[in-house]
Amino acid sequence: MLDVRGLRVDFHTRDGVTKAVNGVTYGVSAGETLAVLGESGSGKSVTAQAVMGILDMPPGRITGGEILFRGRDLLKLKEEQRRRVRGNDMAMIFQDALSSLNPVLSVGQQLGEMFVVHRGMSRKDARAKAVELMERVRIPAARQRVGDYPHQFSGGMRQRIMIAMALALEPSLIIADEPTTALDVTVQAQVMDLLAELQRELHMGLILITHDLGVVADVADRIAVMYAGRIVETAPVHDIYRAPAHPYTKGLLESIPRLDLKGRELYAIKGLPPNLMHIPPGCAFHPRCPIARAMCATDVPPLYEVGATRRSACHFWKETIDG
Repeated sequence: MLDVRGLRVDFHTRDGVTKAVNGVTYGVSAGETLAVLGESGSGKSVTAQAVMGILDMPPGRITGGEILFRGRDLLKLKEEQRRRVRGNDMAMIFQDALSSLNPVLSVGQQLGEMFVVHRGMSRKDARAKAVELMERVRIPAARQRVGDYPHQFSGGMRQRIMIAMALALEPSLIIADEPTTALDVTVQAQVMDLLAELQRELHMGLILITHDLGVVADVADRIAVMYAGRIVETAPVHDIYRAPAHPYTKGLLESIPRLDLKGRELYAIKGLPPNLMHIPPGCAFHPRCPIARAMCATDVPPLYEVGATRRSACHFWKETIDG
C-alpha cells in the first residue's frame, strides 16, 4: 500500500545543511503494523511528515526519492491533490494531543470539521458523527462531553480524541507518532490496545513511530530501526527480539529494564547521536559501536540481506547475531 523508496530530506539553516533523512526505504501493507524505532533525531518523524505532506518547506526540502501510495507518487501530486489524500486515505496521530488540538474549539467541532470539509455534511450531522467517533474510542458520556474543550479531558482521553480524529474518514493508513508519550504505563497499554483493535476492525496499515522497544513487542509485525537518518535494520518483530543483526538495535534492546536483572546497572549506549550536519564517514554508528573495525570508519555499509525478510546495515552483522 505504501512504498517509500530512497527518501532524502535536508533542512537548510544558517549554520549549514542538516541531512535529516538519508535514503530511507520501507513499506507497509494493508492490515500490517510497521514500527519505526530510533533515538530522538534519527529521522523518524521527519520521514512521516514527508509521507503525509506536512513537512515545513522551507526550511525542509525533499531532495530525492519516491513516496508511492497505491502506486501513485505523492511527491508528484499538486497540493490540492495531496490534501484530498490526507484524511481520506491516510491520517496521522501526533504525540502531543494538547498542543495538536485547538484550545478554543470544542472537541465536537474539531471532529466534525472532517465531515464538513471532506463529506459536505451539515454541522448538525457532523456533530452526530463526532459523538459516534467518541463512543467508538470509548470516551465515557460522549453525548454530554462532545461540547467540552481539550483542556477538560485527561491526557489519555485527549489521545483517544486524536485517534478518533485520525479514524474519522476511515483511512487505509494511519501514522502514529509517539502516541503514548507522557502517558502513564496503564494508559499507554489502553491506548495501544485500542489502536490495535481498531486496526484489526478496519484492516488499516499502521506505522508506529516510537523510541520504546517495549511498546511495540505485542503490536508490531515488522520493525525498521533508524539511526542518523538511515534505516540500519529491518526485520519481523520476533527476529529483532530474538537476535538483532545490528549493534545499535542490540544496544536498544539491552537498554530495556528487565525484571530478571534487578539490582544490575542499566545498560546505556555510549556516546551521543551524531550531529546531522556532520555525519561521520563510513558507518554513522561506528564512533559508538563496540565491535567497530577500521573499515567501519571509511565504508558506508549497504543493507545486507541477512535472510529472506530482514536486512542489516552492518559489515559485521553475523558477529552481532552470534554474539
